[in-house]
Formats: sequence, structure tokens, C-alpha cells
Amino acid sequence: MTWLNDKIRALGKRETWELTPEASTFAPGSRWSNKDMDPTPPEQRTWKMGNFITYWISDAFNVATWDLSSALLTAGMSWSQALACIIVGNVIIACAITGTGTIGARHHIPFPVLNRSSFGFYLSYFSIIGRCILACFWQGIQTATGGECVYQMIRAIFPGFENFPNHLPASANITSANLLAYFIYWILQLPWLLVPTYKIRWLFTIKSILVTICGLSMMIWAFVRTGGAGTIFSQPATISGSKLAWAWLAGLQSVLGMYATLSVNIPDFTRMARSPRDQYVQLIVIPVSFTFIAFQGIVVTSAGYILYGDYYWDPLRLMNNWDNRAATFFAAFAFAVATLGTNIGANSISAANDFTALMPRWFNIRRGQVLCAIIGGWVIIPWEILANASGFLNFMGGYAVFLAPICAIMIVDYWFIRDQKLDIPALYDPHGKYRYWAGINWRALAALVVSIPPNLPGLINAINSAIGVGGGVYPYCISWLLGFFLAAVTYYVVSKLFPPTDTFAAETITGEEQTASMPSEDRDDKASEEEKSTEAHVTVQPV
Repeated sequence: MTWLNDKIRALGKRETWELTPEASTFAPGSRWSNKDMDPTPPEQRTWKMGNFITYWISDAFNVATWDLSSALLTAGMSWSQALACIIVGNVIIACAITGTGTIGARHHIPFPVLNRSSFGFYLSYFSIIGRCILACFWQGIQTATGGECVYQMIRAIFPGFENFPNHLPASANITSANLLAYFIYWILQLPWLLVPTYKIRWLFTIKSILVTICGLSMMIWAFVRTGGAGTIFSQPATISGSKLAWAWLAGLQSVLGMYATLSVNIPDFTRMARSPRDQYVQLIVIPVSFTFIAFQGIVVTSAGYILYGDYYWDPLRLMNNWDNRAATFFAAFAFAVATLGTNIGANSISAANDFTALMPRWFNIRRGQVLCAIIGGWVIIPWEILANASGFLNFMGGYAVFLAPICAIMIVDYWFIRDQKLDIPALYDPHGKYRYWAGINWRALAALVVSIPPNLPGLINAINSAIGVGGGVYPYCISWLLGFFLAAVTYYVVSKLFPPTDTFAAETITGEEQTASMPSEDRDDKASEEEKSTEAHVTVQPV
């Protein structure tokens, strides 16, 4: 009992939660970085080409990808026009993802650190905080989807689960049965958050095999049961001319917006690449996998209409019509695993890197993932958002307005301004060369000021359609492309006219040789001295 009391009292002490400074850090003290933010060491660069292939196959197979086809067809397109829109959008986003991913693969640094080179040490927090909030919210919403999968799995095993007594009022926007399934899924996610990031690739390998079997099985079922599943395929476009053009562009924006987040934070994964060449395969696997899985959604949904008289774009709703309990369980299990992989890959690890960059003395990747799970899973109450906050969900989807300029600035800065050369140790020093002016690269700020406002009227209208913005809705239909182009051109022109020469490096400086050659006891002493020096410096000149 005494031991337990001591443990409880220890939880209230600062030193219990404060991370031990890592001697290997490039930063002048643990308040600016920790081991998880340092460049990935060689022994953890384990991701090969096959791992990136399985990552994207597994990520593409989710409810949202199936629903995307629904949105495009509902807008009035034919299935071929919708599929063309999906292909073009994924080719564009694959180029953006590979453009930023190559930087992470070459220098083995995560997005929050890399972003400092183009935005400045403190302006980078604009990108980091925004992406962190976004990731936490989507983590909760994806967990709600996973909870629906668990509900279907339980229903397949125990058909009477549909009659589980409900003790919650209608205002709760969730039943007792659904809340139980949600809680089970949330708990099942937690162990995966404890797996080191460089080892999580095995989850995507397993998931890619499972979802491929499930997707092909459902598509074969559709063709066999309906003799061709041709209802949707026989439907012509219901719009033409300028209406079709704007609908197609709006659909393209939806495709780009789906994975606009990963176009920014893919370095969180490519930093673990064995070689930059291993992640070039993303240029092919992204458009191929997403297009094929969207096609599966069209086929299966068309079959659902023939068999059940309604369009079930959500595959979890389609399962309610199945009599085969084994098939229901397997399909729901596959989608549950798919949602798990998407949640970890696109949300949990991303938010964890952001928390670690914001508070490296208190958070590492593991703690950050757990905090993301708590905030996303329970603090934001995702079932309330799904039930009531359609405008907020439109804002979350429209966050590409901010992500596209961030992606453009990072790509232009690295590939065209600083000739693909970085001083890695300086990225960890708040008083180093990437401090720019007071921690802000005004060139990046200027690019944001030029690229974001044109899309704001359309975003406001998407959140609340009662607010009329006239022709302002049209730029929003191409907000990702418009924001990317404006930011890229602005940043390039301003940086060429006023080059940040003080931040240029003649050659890439990795800092690995210096760190590796230093005895461990010397690194410990150096870290301690730098920590004291930084604290003293901050005392004299508060940041």
C-alpha cells in the first residue's frame, strides 16, 4: 500500500513527467528537442520500397475513399468522369507528396524540424499547431468510424446485439451499443501507439494484404450477384458545359484535399527510408491504389442498388443487408484494421511529432500519440461533431486552404531556392541561421498572405451556406491548386529578389560525423553545458 501511495504522489511531481535530456540531440538543451526529433539514426532507417507500397495500399482502402466516388457522382458526373477526376487528383498529390517526402528521406528529419528551414524557427509553429489540431480532430472522427466497424463485427457474432438496451438519451447522439463498440475500438488502438514508428511498417504490410483480399472479394461478389453491376456504369452525366467543368474542378479539389495533410507531413515517415529512391514509388502507387479502390466502391455500390434498391456508399451500411454473418465479420474486420492504419499513419503519428516539437521536454512520439488518442477520442466527443457540426466538418475538409501554401513554400524553398542543401544542426538551434528575423522568414509570411485570402470567401460559404459570397465560391473550387500556385510563385519571386543568403549552406551539413565521433560521456557533458547556457541566454533575452 505504501508503494502505491508513493507512485500516486510521484504523479504530481514535475520530475516524474520531465523527459531525461538526450545527449545525442543537436539542439542547445532539451527544451528545444529530444531524441525523437533528431535525425533518424541509421539503424532505424528500415523502410524499403515495399513498405511504401504497402503503406499506401493500406491507406487508400478506407470508407472515405469509397465515399469520394459517391460525392462525385452525386454532383452529376458519369462514372468515367469521376474516375478521371480521381486519377488526375491523385497524380498531382503524389507529385507533391514525393516532393516533400524526398527531403525527409535525404535528411531523415521530421516535418516540424524541416519546416523551420523555410518558415523560420518560430513561424513554423503556425504550421505545426494547425496540423496538430487537425490531426487530433480527425483521429477522433476516424475512431468513430472504427467503432462502427466493431459494431458490425459484434452484430455478426451476436445478432441480438442490435437489441442491446439503450440507456442514453437521444440528445447524446449515440446509443449504448455504439458507445460500447466505440470504447472497444479505442482501447484496441492503444497498444499500437506503443510500437516504435520505424517498426509500424509491419502493420501496413499486414493491413495491405488483408484489405486487398477484402476489396477484391467484395468486387467479385458484386459482379457475380448482379451479372455485371452495371447500374452506375450505364448512368450518363446529368450536367454539361460550364456546370460540368466547375463540378469536375470541385471534385478534383476534394481528391486533393483528402491527403493534403500528408503532402506536408510525409517526411515524418520518409525520414525512416533506407534510401531516397525507396520512396519514389509513391509517384506510381498513390494514383494506382486510390483509383482502383475508388473503382471498387463504384462497383460494390452499384451492386447494392441492384440488390437492395438503394445506394449504400458507406460499406458499413451495406453490410446491414447481408445475411452471411461470416462475410459481415470479415469485411468489418478488414475495414477496422484499415481505419486503424489510416488513423496511426495520417493522424496519430503526425500529431505526436507536433506535440514533441512544441514541448520536447515533456513529450516524445509515444506520449504524443497517447495524448492525441485522448484528445481525439474523448475530449472533442467525435460523435457529437458527426451529428451536429456539418459546418465544422466542412472547415476541417477545407483546411487544404492552409496546407497547400505550406506544401508549396517547403518545396520551392528546398528545390529551387537553397539548391537542396541544408544545415541540419542549425535547424535545432533557435538562435541559429534559420532564425531569420525574430524567428520568422518574412518571405514565407508574404506567400501565406498572398495565397490564403482568395480562398477564404468560399471556405466561409462552405461552413455556413447562408453567408453569400457571390463569385467568391469559384476560387474555392480549386483552392488547393490556387493556393499552391500563388504561394509557390510569391515565395520564389520574393526569395530571388531578396535571397536569404545568411541561411544558405555551401554543402549539406548533417552533423552525424561529429556526433558519432564524440564519446558518450563527452556528449553528456556537452548536453548539460548547452542546457545551462541556453537557460542563461533565455534569462537575459527572453524569447
